[in-house]
This record gives sequence, structure tokens and C-alpha cells, in this order.
Amino acid sequence: MAITTYWDPFREVNSLQRRLNSLFDDYSRQQGEGSALTMGSFVPAVDIYEDENKVSLKLEVPGVPQEELDVQVENSTLTVRGERKLDHEEREENFHRIERRYGSFTRSFTLPSTVDTGSIKAGYDNGVLRIDLAKKAETKPRQIKVSVGSNQQLENSARPATSAQAA
Repeated sequence: MAITTYWDPFREVNSLQRRLNSLFDDYSRQQGEGSALTMGSFVPAVDIYEDENKVSLKLEVPGVPQEELDVQVENSTLTVRGERKLDHEEREENFHRIERRYGSFTRSFTLPSTVDTGSIKAGYDNGVLRIDLAKKAETKPRQIKVSVGSNQQLENSARPATSAQAA
């Protein structure tokens, strides 16, 4: 009588799962105590709005104190830096779940040539950082008044004078 062995796919899947779990456990231990809970990059969401007078940016930075925000302009680049820190009054091992992201962030924006970098205003309210960038005066739209019944005058002033008209 011959002994036949059968392939068990579930045994292979369980072995693979054990190896992956071991790999992730090793990685977590290398990162240091507690950092596995708070890993991840914090990148604040931003809305950018433009009208005829300014360009406005609104960055969502809840939990970031105003003192931790740094707004700088160099050449034609606006850079916003900050840091949201985990409150260490509560012990991390007591958390059931940490979904919010913590850590430092940097967001950079290339400014259009229409922006006056000398007149930038920033305000912080209810976790939203608002940055207003005024436009240069020469780039703002200009209203041109249209006169009624003056098409003949415009045509005459736009045409070069001929020798018959000059005489």
C-alpha cells in the first residue's frame, strides 16, 4: 500500500501569514517604543481660492498651536511648516485606536507672478490657517468704460491720416 500526501493550501497560507506577522513585528520593534502607534505623515489639507484682488490659501491644521506654525516666502515660493504633537499625558498603551496623524509637516507652493510678495497676511482661527496674498496693482483687471454713439470717433482716431486729409 502506497502512502499519498496531499497538498493543503491552508497550511501554506497560515505559514505565509506567520512569516508576514513576524516581519511586521520586527519592523515595529526597530522603530522604537510607541512610535508604531503614531507613525505616518501628517499633511494638512489646503484649499486655494483666487479672485481679482488676492489669492487665498486655507490650511487645516487642528491641534497645531499658533506658535508651532512657520510661514515664509522666498523668491516665488510660499512655505508653511508646523508640527502636531501627540499629547503624552495619556499613556499610549491605553489607546485602543489612533487614527489622527502626528508629526511635523512642510507644504510649499509656487506663487504666480501676479502676487505681491511684500503684502502677505496670515491668520489662524479654529484650527484653520488662512494666508492672503494680494495681487500686484498692474495685474488687477481694469474696467473700461464703453461710450454710446462714439464708434465714428474711435474709427477716425484709429485711422492714420492720409495726404488728402492732411491738406
